[in-house]
Amino acid sequence: MSALVIEGSQWGDEGKGKITDYFSQEADVVVRSQGGNNAGHTITINNEKFALRSIPSGIFNPKIKNILANGMVINPKQLLEELHGLEARGIKDYKLYISNRAHIVLPYHEMLDSAYEAYKGSHKIGTTKRGVGPCYSDKINRIGIRVGNFIDEDDFRKCLVEALKIKNEELKMLGLEQMNVDDIFNEYKEYAKEIKKYVCDTSLLIEEELEKGSKVLFEGAQGAMLCLDHGTYPYVTSSSPTGSAVPINCGVSPKSINSILGICKAYTTRVGEGPFPTEIEGDLAHYIRERGHEYGTVTKRPRRIGWLDCVALNYARRVSGIDYLAITLLDVLTGLDEINICYAYKVDGKIINYMPATLKELKKVKPVYMKLAGWSDDISNAKSFEELPSNTKTYIKAIEELTKAKVAIISVGADRCQTIKVKEIF
Repeated sequence: MSALVIEGSQWGDEGKGKITDYFSQEADVVVRSQGGNNAGHTITINNEKFALRSIPSGIFNPKIKNILANGMVINPKQLLEELHGLEARGIKDYKLYISNRAHIVLPYHEMLDSAYEAYKGSHKIGTTKRGVGPCYSDKINRIGIRVGNFIDEDDFRKCLVEALKIKNEELKMLGLEQMNVDDIFNEYKEYAKEIKKYVCDTSLLIEEELEKGSKVLFEGAQGAMLCLDHGTYPYVTSSSPTGSAVPINCGVSPKSINSILGICKAYTTRVGEGPFPTEIEGDLAHYIRERGHEYGTVTKRPRRIGWLDCVALNYARRVSGIDYLAITLLDVLTGLDEINICYAYKVDGKIINYMPATLKELKKVKPVYMKLAGWSDDISNAKSFEELPSNTKTYIKAIEELTKAKVAIISVGADRCQTIKVKEIF
């Protein structure tokens, strides 16, 4: 049995899609554990780009079983659009399974998401307005509609009637038009018919695969610093993207997980509002943003740019149980004379090496940097660690020393082949 968790160890957008795609070539099963279509993976295969939102990264291999687990919230309309888009580009032979315990995103969730963001004004979270947060809220409030209910027409209608009694009051309170049961039901029952063939008890399926010795790869959306419990609250997502949350999000035992790989950019980015201690601006931020194509996969929003933050990275390692790191977009830093790594914070004149819990404290944080020499050699064709320039090796070793985690993978370009395997972990 081999079960590997791949998690983002920063604020998301770390290049999880490419790394998951890389490891999926060796996998039998790829499981998406949480989140919805509010995040995306960009995967480049033979110079062709694919942007995935809800579908696992193993979809390109017809031998792989791709699972949307119970911890997800699924927009059936968007999911089918994504599948049809892949089919139009020749990706027609695939295996897809959807948990009957995952929750369904419906039109009122998207309306409420936009309305609540607007209502918060300057205190907005910066959500993608895809309805993911309100859907998770309904899940917690026990008025959500799960996939198992959704694919049963009678059950779906009953659940929808009950949900709209509450949702329409919310819409009314916010000055929005109330929604009609028949309008939603008549449209979405057709989507239910189309996805019904994919629905099963995915917890049972994963257990069966693990018991027969299959290689199972677990992937999530966003990153550890956007975890609802452990991230920079309230500027977080609505679920937990940490490796430690995978068992509950997928219905497996924690004992099933062999290793957790934290994906980490060679620098740091963040989309949306919230604290970002190592943020840089101006020409340098623009240079990195353009070289790294740092724009949201789903939203196309420009990402905020910062130096690598090893305080945050160590925090993610601790709360997630990260065993190894994969360093992505290392080639983007080529050409810089000097590179900074944040190894501590200064707050009110005191040096700390932990992540403060409140926004008030985080706003006071000043990064303390280690300065390293950059490199100018093109590393995009390097095939081994030994081929990297000496200053690049020094940078990687500094990350290992500061985080106490071994680097197992180094990505030096967007394509699958531009990946250096330092250590075998799957």
